[in-house]
Amino acid sequence: MPSALSRPSKPSRPSRPSKGQRLTAVLTGATLALAGLVALPAPAQAAAGPSAYVANFHGDTVSVIDTSTKTVTDTITVGNSPVGVAIAPAEERAYVTNFDEATVSVIDTDTHAVTATVPVGSNPLNVAVTPSGSRAYVANSGGTTVSVIDTATNTVSATVQVGESPNGVAISPSGASAYVTNNNGNSVTVLDTATNTVTATVPVGAAPAGVAISPSGTSAYVTNNNDNSVSVLDTATNTVSATIPVGGTPNSVTFAPSGSRAYVADRGSGDVKVIDTATRTVTATVPVGDGPVRVEADPSGTAVYAANIEDDTVSVIAPATNTVTDTIGGFTGPYGMAFTTAPPAAQADIAVDLTAKPYLSILVPYLTYTLTAHNTGPATVTSATLTAKLPPGARATNLSPGCTTSGTTVTCTYAPIAANASTPKTFRVPLSLLTLGPVKATAERTASAPTDPTPTNDTASVTCTAVSIILVTCP
Repeated sequence: MPSALSRPSKPSRPSRPSKGQRLTAVLTGATLALAGLVALPAPAQAAAGPSAYVANFHGDTVSVIDTSTKTVTDTITVGNSPVGVAIAPAEERAYVTNFDEATVSVIDTDTHAVTATVPVGSNPLNVAVTPSGSRAYVANSGGTTVSVIDTATNTVSATVQVGESPNGVAISPSGASAYVTNNNGNSVTVLDTATNTVTATVPVGAAPAGVAISPSGTSAYVTNNNDNSVSVLDTATNTVSATIPVGGTPNSVTFAPSGSRAYVADRGSGDVKVIDTATRTVTATVPVGDGPVRVEADPSGTAVYAANIEDDTVSVIAPATNTVTDTIGGFTGPYGMAFTTAPPAAQADIAVDLTAKPYLSILVPYLTYTLTAHNTGPATVTSATLTAKLPPGARATNLSPGCTTSGTTVTCTYAPIAANASTPKTFRVPLSLLTLGPVKATAERTASAPTDPTPTNDTASVTCTAVSIILVTCP
């Protein structure tokens, strides 16, 4: 079996043993498993699409890829020998394992500054964050433990005993369970994340490394370095339901967002295997760069990325054709990667308010209506249109700028409104045009930009009572 990382040390540190030798010693010859690619928000300088954060094992840095241009846009200095990356679902922080430093660097994904360094166990490898974002689980491959980081305080809140040389770690979509591959134990440990206790130990193939949970949460795929296979775990029973031959040296695995396909990085063969999850067979083999150690699908499902440790590149695969469409350079030993999600579409919620106030002059009595657009945010309203429907026979006069009338309908347009700000517009209705009894007017938002996420506050109404032509009461 090839050694985990048989490559020379960094030129700037010639006196140190090679990182390949040090990793091989820790993993006793098993191929290094990498941290998963996790969704992150685009930093301020990134383009509108997702970004990918790549840990450079030889460079003590994390590179940021703009996936729209397929270029490296930033480089962040972290700890010694970064390997794994995971992102809190709140998409504000990235957690990076530093293999030779026994620490985890915490990156603010808005500023790209390292805001904390958390001591963990020996040779931290993979890291995964719970869906709630409250905890990060770190596989300490130099021992037999998993460190649990409280992300609110960035401190280790628990240390859990698992198997020998834990490598991969993945959290179920529900957040209830963590799956940890024990590289030297030929098993997978299942943890209850509520209690941080072991609930099952599942025998798999030889030297399990990577692990990924299907989007449905029903299966866990485990790459077995020394068995040239992928074990499929039924998460309901925590038993192996299938073994898929893939050949070579499978090192990591991930799922397409749809769950219909799984992708396996085969470091030994220099390619990515594509598995049909319905038939559990390999349907395609995609040659990539030298030494692919990690593979992950872009959250949009439009591309699959493979980190090639030996030639310092990242390959981009088109899932529709299973061909490499781009090769991105500029890395120094790329390992774990993490994707951002595309920035969410801007939203601005308009709350509609309509009030009425009588002016009981003997000469020309009238009602003054105020039609207000209140922007509850979070974005600025760039434009909005509110429409008021008056009682039969009524007509509006003395309209504010931006308002027009047609029959019993008043339409008002609004210029930009900042978040948490309001813009009122007024018009009058002569009382002589109203019938006695209840006088009801209604209003609604008919258009606005950007998207209004809350339609429940898009309408309003007010009912006054006309006792006589000069006597009207309003709430």
